[in-house]
This record gives sequence, structure tokens and C-alpha cells, in this order.
Amino acid sequence: MSRMPKSRAQKKSADRKTLAGLAIIAAFGLLVIAGIQMLGNDKKTDDKAAPAAVETNPTYERLAKLARRDANDPMAQGRTDAPVVMVEYSDFQCPYCRLFGKTIEPDLVRRYVDAGVLRIEWRNFAIFGPESVESARASWAAGRQGKFWEFHKTLMENAPEKKNTGALTPDRLADLAALAGVPDIAKFRADEASPESQQAVQADLDEGYNIGVSSTPAFLINGRPVLGAQPLEQFSAVIDAARAAAENAK
Repeated sequence: MSRMPKSRAQKKSADRKTLAGLAIIAAFGLLVIAGIQMLGNDKKTDDKAAPAAVETNPTYERLAKLARRDANDPMAQGRTDAPVVMVEYSDFQCPYCRLFGKTIEPDLVRRYVDAGVLRIEWRNFAIFGPESVESARASWAAGRQGKFWEFHKTLMENAPEKKNTGALTPDRLADLAALAGVPDIAKFRADEASPESQQAVQADLDEGYNIGVSSTPAFLINGRPVLGAQPLEQFSAVIDAARAAAENAK
């Protein structure tokens, strides 16, 4: 039996996936190399050398442009003019994302966001299956009512340890939204199921793939990659270096 010819839309989709795959191969190499260099430099060089590395690396400068600094972004916290922006690619089903979200990120908020030094911008990098996508769309819907970070905290604290168990249903996510203080659950459900939520989640996913992100959590701190839920001291070292570089650039 002969195969059915592909439609124009299918061909376009296949071409887009091929190009995206090539972009991943090229960009991911840069991201991993930069991450390895970052880890090595922070261990082997003194604090005075770190700001120069952040300031002069052209790869970091290109990646830093992904920061949106949108005052109306409900999935961001911190001043739009903060000297340091940390873009966070994360999945609610990822255990290391939950580790970061529950134990490291709150300290970064207290130490840097509240002080006006750091802005954190969340990107839904939903890669672990259907419940990752459902959770991402639910988080977007919570953000439409100004409750993204409350929902983020509630879901991080209540997500199952295993992925795609069937626990994160729309009904369960609505219950968590209510627990997080989302005021209008009917609107939350409608927003979660809307084409807009699907488009927003896909846009974040495409952004991550286009720079070579393939696992979570992954971060860009003023464009400098940090891979995985590193210790608090590691994040602090990179944030302090990025802040110094930003001040020196003025």
C-alpha cells in the first residue's frame, strides 16, 4: 500500500522540526560548553575575574537578550530595571525543578529580588509529558489573575513525586488554583483550556529549544548559562558577578 502524500501543513511542520533540530545541535553545544566553563571558572578563578567573563562573552550577550523585562509579565518577579535577570526554564513535573523552587529560589528572592538586584522570569519548558503541559497551561491561567507565583508554590508543594501518574487532572489543578488563592476558578478553567494558553506554553518551549535547552531546570543569568539545581552559593556567585559586570558597564 502506498503512503499518503504529506499535506503542505505537514511538510511545513516537518521542515520546521528539522530546522529546530539543527538549531538545537548547534546551540546546545554552546550552552553546555558555556555551562562547563562557568562551573570551572567559578571554582578556579577569583571573584575579580568573574565579572569580566560575564561582560565580554559574546554568547552570553546574545542570550541575555532573551530577557523580556515586561512590566506586565505575570510569570516574572522583580524590578524590570534590575541589573540582573535570571530566565528560568522549568517543568512542574521535574524533581530538580521542585528542589530548586522549594529550597533555593526562595532564598534568591529574599537575598536578591527583594533587594532590587534580581528579576526572575519563568519559562514553561514542559517536556515530561501531558501532565507537564497541563500544569504549564494551568500556571499560565493562574497568571492571568495575578496568581502565578502563588500557584507555582502550591503546585511545587503538591506535585506527585512520579511523572504522569494521572494525578494532575484539570480538576486537581483547579483545586490547587483555589488553594493558591486564584479568585475566579471558572475563568481559570476557561483560560487553561484556551488556545492562548497552548500558544504561550509552546512559545516558551520553542524559545528554550532554539537555544539548545534539553533538560530542566536550566537558567540564563544575564545570558550566562547555569544548568541544573546548583547549590545556592553557585547561583549567588554568578548573580554577584553579573551585577558587578552590569555596574561596570554603566
